[in-house]
Amino acid sequence: MSMNNLRQLRSIFWTFLRISPLTFGGGYAMLPAIQREIVVTNKWMSDDEMSELLAISGAAPGGVGVNVSALVGYHLAGIRGAVAAVIGITLPTFFIVMMLSMIYTFLQNYPKMQAIMEGIHAAIVGLIAAAAFKMAKSSIIDKMTLFAAVSTVVVLLFIPISPILIILFGLLIGITVVFLKQKWGMKDPIPRKEGAQPGAKSNRAADYFIADGI
Repeated sequence: MSMNNLRQLRSIFWTFLRISPLTFGGGYAMLPAIQREIVVTNKWMSDDEMSELLAISGAAPGGVGVNVSALVGYHLAGIRGAVAAVIGITLPTFFIVMMLSMIYTFLQNYPKMQAIMEGIHAAIVGLIAAAAFKMAKSSIIDKMTLFAAVSTVVVLLFIPISPILIILFGLLIGITVVFLKQKWGMKDPIPRKEGAQPGAKSNRAADYFIADGI
């Protein structure tokens, strides 16, 4: 393995290792932190490419944080990159969760601990909403995708249906829309923007969001 490949793997590992211990609260809540590091700070991928990986990660089984880490790592450096990213995102989380579990066992009945947990839960709602908004900006491109997004929310809120069926429904809509637009003469049904959005580099802990490593 060349030195360039080793440096790339080390960079991937260190990036996800840095994200994991500074994040608490749920896989979807940590997506803004990953997107900031991958798209803005390191400029490894464009916003459109990241949105596609996020969509695949959410549809695949398992934790979305681990899924997107594996996909980003594989996109950058193949199997070795995926392994480096997954180890980086999960290693700190394993030790942090184990430590927090022991602490919570002793402090779960204290009113201040309960207040802290309620505050974290409220913050996580906002973080998930922010992640959804960022994905929507690049994923909702016309009336049909807007209809699919709105109908999915309505169905999940009011009908006890398996998310797998919703994913299959979205897949069917996507294939149908692309086929019809191609048939109507559109060469590029889903236009793409070139390059990542510009942004200043920053690795401060304050730039991260409250999310968990998985």
